[in-house]
Amino acid sequence: MKKSAIIFAGLILLSVAGINCNGGQKNNTKQAATQVKQTKQTEKTAQKETSAQNLAPDFSLKDINGKTITLSDYRGKVVIIDFWDTWCPPCRRGIPAFIELYNDYKDKGLVIIGLAFGREGEQKVKDFAKEYGMNYPVAVATRQVGEAYGPIRSIPTAFIISKKGEAMKRYIGLRPKSEFEHDIQYLLDLK
Repeated sequence: MKKSAIIFAGLILLSVAGINCNGGQKNNTKQAATQVKQTKQTEKTAQKETSAQNLAPDFSLKDINGKTITLSDYRGKVVIIDFWDTWCPPCRRGIPAFIELYNDYKDKGLVIIGLAFGREGEQKVKDFAKEYGMNYPVAVATRQVGEAYGPIRSIPTAFIISKKGEAMKRYIGLRPKSEFEHDIQYLLDLK
């Protein structure tokens, strides 16, 4: 009888322990679900913050024709910002490709903005743009705009901005038209 009482007591203890373990599992399951939910909320917040951190710095400048260019006005379009100057040989070689890209993709949602540093003066930038037939907005970059995108240590330096206003890529130095074209097509296809 003692053996059966001990076995019976042992079974009761195991049952109670089992209930506690299951109860603990239910608690752990609830805690895990809460943690997953909190993690997802944290991830969403982090994505929003990362997205906000990737936004291209907004600016508002007068172009060489006196029209105001504000980057945020071009949300919903793919934007290339090209930092260049009139005295820069690689910049001079790259501008015809930007003219062609603008002609090929402006009706599909591409905007190109040329921001000259204007070391030789604004009139030289105007004359240069006319001579080269620059068909996209051109302005003289302010120090603040250069610092916001920089530091810009060499030119040409270009940025491609998504439809959502995010700075997606930085190009340092002269790049082939095909590289820009590939990235333009990719970003134009994104929703």
